[in-house]
Amino acid sequence: MKKIDVSELLDLTAYEKARESIRAAVIELKKDRRVSVGDHITLLFENRETVLFQIQEMVRTERIVDAAKLKDELDTYNALIPDEGDLSATLFIEIPGIARMSHDEQIAAVNRFQGLDRNAVFLVLGDLRIPGHFEEGRTKEEKMSAVHFLRFRVSSDAVAGLGHPDGAALLVVDHPNYRAEQVLLAPVRAELLRDLG
Repeated sequence: MKKIDVSELLDLTAYEKARESIRAAVIELKKDRRVSVGDHITLLFENRETVLFQIQEMVRTERIVDAAKLKDELDTYNALIPDEGDLSATLFIEIPGIARMSHDEQIAAVNRFQGLDRNAVFLVLGDLRIPGHFEEGRTKEEKMSAVHFLRFRVSSDAVAGLGHPDGAALLVVDHPNYRAEQVLLAPVRAELLRDLG
């Protein structure tokens, strides 16, 4: 999938004028790209549109106009765009009521997911179990991040399985403190097949 170039970014004024319609379109797009796996983990499969929206929102929020800073944002977020044969996702650990918890309680609630980034998240397509490869540096011994970026390397056989309406397609989390799975519905599968092109 082609990376985003700085020429594709709207300036702050143009983006502000178009923001509501862009935002509505991306919210609609994300409906078929978001998959909840149990009560505490959600994956959002990223593509050019979702990433471009994130960049525009960051530029808007931070009021970024400096060319070097824009390049830094592009470099950071372009890493989320899947390469050929990959699916890319943002994984969110969601703890209900976390905002009302003390700082120590928040850390403890998220830290129960320590090790999630070590062969605990899988995409299952037919008989193939594809591990999610997490971005390095988001987890430390003492503190786990609540947001992670991961990729699934999808072979041509797995793509065929994803496209077969009777084939198994699901996300699985198999962690000592959290086990859940979610079947990928037809609209999600269609979006992922589009990503795999």
